[in-house]
Amino acid sequence: MPSPIAVKTIIRKEWAELYKNTLVLGTVVFLPLFLAALPLLILWASGDIMGGTAEAVGSELPPQMGDLCRGLSSGECGQLLIVSQFTLFFMMIPLFIPATIAPYSIVGEKTQRSLEPLLATPISTVELLLGKNLAAVIPAVLATWFAYAFFAIGARLLVASPQVFSRLFGPDDLLQVLVIGPLLAVFSVDLAIMISSRSNDARVAQQISSLVVLPIVFLFIGQLAGILVFNTLLTYILLLAAFFIDIILTYLSVHVFDRETILTRWS
Repeated sequence: MPSPIAVKTIIRKEWAELYKNTLVLGTVVFLPLFLAALPLLILWASGDIMGGTAEAVGSELPPQMGDLCRGLSSGECGQLLIVSQFTLFFMMIPLFIPATIAPYSIVGEKTQRSLEPLLATPISTVELLLGKNLAAVIPAVLATWFAYAFFAIGARLLVASPQVFSRLFGPDDLLQVLVIGPLLAVFSVDLAIMISSRSNDARVAQQISSLVVLPIVFLFIGQLAGILVFNTLLTYILLLAAFFIDIILTYLSVHVFDRETILTRWS
């Protein structure tokens, strides 16, 4: 059973070191704000074209999206369709931020000669990786939730009607951000730990780990093309897939992180 004291110690140590890095700090602070502001700007701009472009979007609605705009005017439908495409941004944030933090926390420690003393302590591999995992997941999740709250407040002021707002922030959307988001953050950290355990360059590990956002990018493109619709079924499929993949990757990351092998290879 992991010791809470040991895990808290690792988390405090990680945060004290990681946030001295301006790249990491900038990613945690500015990326979520940018991704939250972008759909708000689009939402604000769409208010001026409600009678034109919005009607055209509503009239050409693909059949698989028919339920999304049921009961809405053409202008409301257009605004909803335009902005809802960007809600996937809030599933990219918990993927990208840990992919920036986690590789640095392992490979960066090696380059600074601080990993060997840490591995020589009695702390277990599970405690070490749990602390590093939480140190990356917690900021990513909090940043995502803060950005989503910022987006919700702005959207409430800019949407055409309460009906549009309720469909932008329905149960499926909240489930994606509040539950699937943290699961994706764990997925990103586990993958980054596995990559950085086999790398000796923090920048290379970060670049490879950042590719973890590609599945969400493909989902975003599929949604823009009208191929995919994030309905309740797809949301629950993604939730279950993320949950079971997290279990598998967490198990693998512990076994890939071989302390003796890492010390020998990096000596």
